[in-house]
Amino acid sequence: MQNMKKLLLFILTIATLIAPVAATGNIVIVTDPTGEDPNGAAAGSISFGQNMFQSTFLHSKDNNFAVLSGGEGDSAARLGAIVKTIDRLKAGAPPEEAASAAGLFPGVRTMVGTATKGAAVGGSFDVYVVIVENDGTITVTPQTGGIAVLPAGKKGAIIHLRNTHGNPMYGTATKVRQETAMNIGRMIRDGHPATHILGQVFKQVSNDAGEKYGGGGVNLVSGITTGDMFTPEKMNTTGYPMNSPYSKVCPICYWSIGFPRAYDHQVCPECGTPLNTIYAYDALGNALTVAGRSVHVSVHGSDELGIIGTTRKIVASTVRREGYCNVEIANSINQAIDNAILVGVNYVEPRDINVVERSRAVGVYFKPLPGRRSAPPWDLPVSSYILDLIGNIQTAIGLILVLLVLFRSSLIKSFKNR
Repeated sequence: MQNMKKLLLFILTIATLIAPVAATGNIVIVTDPTGEDPNGAAAGSISFGQNMFQSTFLHSKDNNFAVLSGGEGDSAARLGAIVKTIDRLKAGAPPEEAASAAGLFPGVRTMVGTATKGAAVGGSFDVYVVIVENDGTITVTPQTGGIAVLPAGKKGAIIHLRNTHGNPMYGTATKVRQETAMNIGRMIRDGHPATHILGQVFKQVSNDAGEKYGGGGVNLVSGITTGDMFTPEKMNTTGYPMNSPYSKVCPICYWSIGFPRAYDHQVCPECGTPLNTIYAYDALGNALTVAGRSVHVSVHGSDELGIIGTTRKIVASTVRREGYCNVEIANSINQAIDNAILVGVNYVEPRDINVVERSRAVGVYFKPLPGRRSAPPWDLPVSSYILDLIGNIQTAIGLILVLLVLFRSSLIKSFKNR
């Protein structure tokens, strides 16, 4: 929660430097109101607008809630509504009471999603509330402004959708909002998990309403988020198009590479298998879903999908052998770096590995190498000052080769001691 406050302060500090933005699609989905299914509740935001890092979600792992935001109000008003909403949640208020804080700020909307206490949206909105009864009956109710609630204990969803000014598909939101709500109800009735449904909602909204930029999502039960997978890298720009190819992945060994570099790869360089193209909406669903006994691995500090895919394999293999031990996971990653299986990242320490065994989740925090080096520095038995003096002279290559031959044993010993 303290980190959430710091994030709010950061956003408030830069709010005057960025263009106005509003998340036009906010969604909360609950398929298991008991909280037992690790994929039973999810929330996310999507928009045609810019600066989606402002409006995607603020998430509390400790209290299993997310706050989504949007509306026509300026950044300061929206942040004020978020702060009041969070304060009420911290004080134990139910979602409907917390979300009603948005009504104090004209044009602003906040949506609160929880795993077991239901969901609510307050302020300025056009939503459908979806409720799916245990007998399969689906109720889809339109509501505009004030407070709309998905009661605790009910399977269902709340979907808000408006069109952003400037969207070439402006005017489609009303129809798509209703159609998407009906599809959500059918998928809940048919037993799909909330995390999968959220990805399908992003697909329909991006294709049919043009509100296509991430954004992102959160698994409200397991505490997994998409982080900055789809949010824009720079201020005053749009996020990743959720209906566009995101990566190519090998179905056999899980080697992966992101677009646009993926255009140059048709088969896996490791095993020769044709690569599958993963669209962003499916990447979102996959990133949030805890599948069976699989390990969910999030990788931070590098956006190279080759590194991400390889790290996930290393972590999953280590967990199967050694369990959820951050020391063993760090050792396996460092061994892969030593063997040049992982290139372009620095060694990790156990404290760089965040393990949440309950959710079968592991976070790996890499420190990128300085100067765009591809491997950590070696402990050569010669002063780095001498190599600096040699500079770019070609004989430096020869000197390094000689050092590798003369001091091979000491280098091997150095690697083994890491």
